[in-house]
Amino acid sequence: MTARTTPPFRADHVGSFLRPAYLLEAREQFFQKKDITAEQLRAVEDKAITEIVRFQQDVGLQSITDGEFRRTYFHIDFLEQLGGVKTDIPVTVKKPDGTEELAPPVIRVIDKVRHVKDIQKADFEYLKSQIAAGMTPKVTIPSPTMLHFRGGRAGISREAYPELEPAFYDDVAQAYGEELQSLYDAGCRYVQMDDTNLAYLCDEKMREAARQRGDDPNELPHRYAKFINKVVARKPAGMTLAMHLCRGNFKSTHAAAGNYEPVAEALLAEMNLDAFFLEYDDDRSGDFRPLRFLPKGKIVVLGLVTTKFGQLEKKDDLKRRIDEAAKYAPLDQLCLSPQCGFSSTVHGNNIAVEDQRRKLALVVETAKEVWG
Repeated sequence: MTARTTPPFRADHVGSFLRPAYLLEAREQFFQKKDITAEQLRAVEDKAITEIVRFQQDVGLQSITDGEFRRTYFHIDFLEQLGGVKTDIPVTVKKPDGTEELAPPVIRVIDKVRHVKDIQKADFEYLKSQIAAGMTPKVTIPSPTMLHFRGGRAGISREAYPELEPAFYDDVAQAYGEELQSLYDAGCRYVQMDDTNLAYLCDEKMREAARQRGDDPNELPHRYAKFINKVVARKPAGMTLAMHLCRGNFKSTHAAAGNYEPVAEALLAEMNLDAFFLEYDDDRSGDFRPLRFLPKGKIVVLGLVTTKFGQLEKKDDLKRRIDEAAKYAPLDQLCLSPQCGFSSTVHGNNIAVEDQRRKLALVVETAKEVWG
């Protein structure tokens, strides 16, 4: 087995990190109190990003993100900057057991979808300026499927799109293609799309909700594969495009559960992506049999280390689970990561900063011992 010189790396990660207290304070001063300017907030973000870049390098990671430190939510902050898209702030709901849940945001397409400006370019350029030689800066963006799954046909303007096929999917893919090109021109070679929808389609209650919206949960994964492939077709040559599947990651809670089987073939065999980050941190994810659909040349990053709780996994358990996965997909096509980011929203998971470090160090150590 060999180390990988191109992303994803044998030890990789999903991207978001716990925000330092001084950054949260500056955000409150800007967004709630209106005490500081956008330039002053950006200066604080720059400082925090410089520190989180150093943290990732120190722990031994090769792919480096900005921790999503300029975002409130992993998806809304990006999607609302596309022309034709309107989003509402998600609301936090208290459950009977006292835990909090994030009600999914309303994402509506109110006009033709288009790329009206470079969304991530300036943020990427700052990230790149902070990174040591030999490291790979990585940008995370929400999956385009978010623009369909949340509301289905009812969430997309009939004036703008009397028929969804092909105009809606083509327009979204074109907008994403232009964003990927702008990132490529700035020097970005590694982009990850975060997708909750395919993971949600593994959960029976989410599948039923899709039926209620007028969609067939068996057909949707295949439709989304064609949709994602329209984006991949516009991807600049030489850029790695990965997808992370997430079952929800708000304050250490999850929104969905279920084996990958209902989406595995559409996901792994039909999508022309380079890599897939799959959550496998507990029983919610099912077994590794769905990996049998992985074709040659593609990579699955096994998210075996949880970001939801501080308890540290045992290295031997991780190695045993990697061996189990390797019964269904070649070991050389596998990598290791935490199951999700540590802070998909600004609120962060209920985990200590030191646990964040220990978990990533464990991923790096285990990957070295397994793959060399």
